[in-house]
Amino acid sequence: MPARIEDYALVGDTHTAALISREGSVDWLCLPRFDSGACFAALLGTEDHGRWLITPSADIRRTTRRYRKDTLVLETEHETPEGVVRVIDCMPPRRQEADLFRIVEGVRGSVPMRMDLRIRFDYGSIVPWVRRSATGLSAIAGPDALELNTDVPLHGEHFATVAEFTVATGQSQAFSLTWHPSIEHPPPPLDPRWAVRYTEQWWREWAARCTYEGDWREAVMRSLLTLKALTYAPTGGIVAAATTSLPEALGGVRNWDYRYCWVRDATFTLYSLLLAGYEAEARAWRDWLVRAVAGRPSELQIMYGVAGERRLREVEIEWLPGYEDASPVRIGNAASLQFQLDVYGEVLDLLHQAELGGIEQEESVWRVERAILNFLEGAWDQPDEGIWEVRGPRRHFTHSKVMAWVAFDRAVRSVERTNLEGPVKRWKQLRHDIRREVCREGYNADRNAFTQFYGSSRLDASLLMIPLVGFLPIEDDRVRGTISAVGRGLMRDGLVARYENDEMVEGLPGREGAFLACTFWLADCLALAGRQEEARRMFERLLDLRNDVGLLSEQYDVATGRMIGNFPQAFSHVSLIDTARNLSPLPGGPAERRRAAKE
Repeated sequence: MPARIEDYALVGDTHTAALISREGSVDWLCLPRFDSGACFAALLGTEDHGRWLITPSADIRRTTRRYRKDTLVLETEHETPEGVVRVIDCMPPRRQEADLFRIVEGVRGSVPMRMDLRIRFDYGSIVPWVRRSATGLSAIAGPDALELNTDVPLHGEHFATVAEFTVATGQSQAFSLTWHPSIEHPPPPLDPRWAVRYTEQWWREWAARCTYEGDWREAVMRSLLTLKALTYAPTGGIVAAATTSLPEALGGVRNWDYRYCWVRDATFTLYSLLLAGYEAEARAWRDWLVRAVAGRPSELQIMYGVAGERRLREVEIEWLPGYEDASPVRIGNAASLQFQLDVYGEVLDLLHQAELGGIEQEESVWRVERAILNFLEGAWDQPDEGIWEVRGPRRHFTHSKVMAWVAFDRAVRSVERTNLEGPVKRWKQLRHDIRREVCREGYNADRNAFTQFYGSSRLDASLLMIPLVGFLPIEDDRVRGTISAVGRGLMRDGLVARYENDEMVEGLPGREGAFLACTFWLADCLALAGRQEEARRMFERLLDLRNDVGLLSEQYDVATGRMIGNFPQAFSHVSLIDTARNLSPLPGGPAERRRAAKE
């Protein structure tokens, strides 16, 4: 049985990442990239599907853990009847290979320990060929090889590698696990203690570049570190999460692969990076987006692989039972083939905000924008699958139309403030036509709120974006009515659900938890409306949901008091950063996005 989602911590090397439980078990590690086959998949199966456990042999009385300040170096202390032991975990950013280091230190007394290593490639399906090496062991299967390096004596038990050892006060034992292509010779092992020092120094130097000085700085810094860990350094792409198929409903079928880069997250992410002073990362993210969307605008996808890959074919892995039996386990994501109007607005908004943030606008990028706008002129009035990627029929989703408005609005603004050229008069007319249609078709007078799609009465938290993107001002009665309706109709124990569940609309059975990003959006709207105390209380409630090392998943199950959804979730952490900035008494900030256009 895997741990609760909130009992995991993240370590990463800006190429891939691992999840480590409070117990000391590495239950998830994808190699050599985020979306490649896992060599530890106990998170979605059983321990026999691959894990790496280092833990005291005796009963554990108490466990505490923390990240070293401003780093992704994890320290876990276990108190036992025999004494106290500390396990240090890290992944150094990065040579050609991927390395995971684990050092066991004796803090007090003399503590017996056990290591259990079960390597299973290809999502737990392949038991590798294992042989001893001069420094430990080597495991090979197909294209992958892992090298375990340690001075601790090893032996085999039931297709696993086991070690039993004792650490006393002041003593330590080190382990390193290195991936490399099986056709190449293994690289020389790194010194584990040097690797920990290097990793700590690397992250602290990166964190020192942060310029954020608002409230809740510790929470913002941890979220920024998490975003950096979810970045694929060679391309600048940022994945939505490190995992696949962690359920949106425990025991349910809403299990999706989030190890991809979502276009809808683009502008939020750019804000977060620019607001904190990380212009190089923001530029790399902008450049990733431009490369990914290059081609015919009609073929623009809602998500891409970390290098801009388009073919994300969804398959089900039948040999993994899923997290707490939530099945199926999915690899790839069929939603990549959906038509979602909102992504066109997100692309145009990101490029506009990048230019406002000081990232120069090349002529080639403007040509990409013009091509997108030309396509959108004839496509904005078509039905789509919407921001939440429902697997039901296409509809005229209100949020999608709002973001189509954003696309033309940002194009107009870009031309008016620069020397770029474009048919501003036509774009202004389209902007006007879209706003008029949305206000006529997307607003439900009986609910005094904008609703999920034209003609419906269903609430949808995505409509909180209406004042945040500047579609209508916060003073508009329809906007205030929407905020109130969401607060009444979608609130679950102080947290906001994405929408009112309806299997006919969604094409999926079951229900999901509260969506954390939407709750941050509501706090933003409350602050914008001058309800600062309510907004800060809501934000503090969200901060309380973080686990002991400051991480958030996608959703929260209020009935069981548990995190659900993929983890850690970039969208949740991006929203935390933005809301902290919005609620802090600092000049400047992201208000530019919220300025309603005058037509």
